[in-house]
Amino acid sequence: MKKKIFAIAAAAVLSLSLAACGSGGADSADSGSASGEKKYVVGVCQLVQHEALDAATAGFEQALIDELGDAVQFDEQNASGEAANCSTIINGFLSKDVDLIMANATPALTAAASATSEVPILGTSVTAYSAALDLDDATFTGVVGGNISGTSDLPPLDQQAKMIIDWVPDAKTAGIIYCTAEANSAYQVKVISEELANLGVSVKEYSFTDSNDIASVTTKAVGEVDVIYLPTDNTVASNTETIANIVIPAKVPVIAGEVGIMSSCGIASLSISYYDLGYTTGKMAAKILTGEANISEMPIEYTDVTAVYNADLCSQYGITPLDGYVPAE
Repeated sequence: MKKKIFAIAAAAVLSLSLAACGSGGADSADSGSASGEKKYVVGVCQLVQHEALDAATAGFEQALIDELGDAVQFDEQNASGEAANCSTIINGFLSKDVDLIMANATPALTAAASATSEVPILGTSVTAYSAALDLDDATFTGVVGGNISGTSDLPPLDQQAKMIIDWVPDAKTAGIIYCTAEANSAYQVKVISEELANLGVSVKEYSFTDSNDIASVTTKAVGEVDVIYLPTDNTVASNTETIANIVIPAKVPVIAGEVGIMSSCGIASLSISYYDLGYTTGKMAAKILTGEANISEMPIEYTDVTAVYNADLCSQYGITPLDGYVPAE
């Protein structure tokens, strides 16, 4: 219901903007209203529709509405999970001469970065900017520079690795399921694997290239491991029902990188609010559009995590929730 409310609000602002600007599209919107108020057109490229990314987009748009009112117009596009579609969408934004691009998820960010070095680009739902933009992780200071900044959904991976020990103390082998097409997932797998090794837990990686292989990969994993870790992976997030239909009957517990995945098939997560993450990105966008901030100097921003658990699945598995965790809403 909350997402519908924000969607309605965004649509209302869009309608007002169009009414004020006439039918001339982005150029008309940028020319300003009769009162001389500056109008801004923001292109939103979202990789795929799922709970986390939807929430980030809603938060982003609401923040800009709160900051700029009807002075902002959104051109929101969804790439339906295809990275190639992101490039098409971004090029469309550039042809419309948008004032700023919000890239929701890593493939959207990389497509935008490849397409323009001039139009401001803000990423959100991006785990590791160094991995996404092929930067030297050892020297990356948190400021991308140029025309790119944004927010990161990187969870505290060391703490998430420890969660596996805390929630499943008898686990000897952990499986990690992820999509090889997502650079952020590979980054998380590397870090989590190293952390688990330091904790004395062996790791088996189960990778897939597209959603067609998720069922077979998950079926193999539940037969070989004691617990499964799912990173903040967009393809995983779009296919949690398939995973749930395999892990739940097998009674193999899942620790998830974010609450949306956990709500479907996991028992616990240290998760951020993607709505809050998007809202933070929107506030950054307002500062850039109004000239209050220079994007080349803006560091990547983060948001706080919350320790949550899935009460229903914990009950089904006979697992007692740990102190310090709250049930997911």
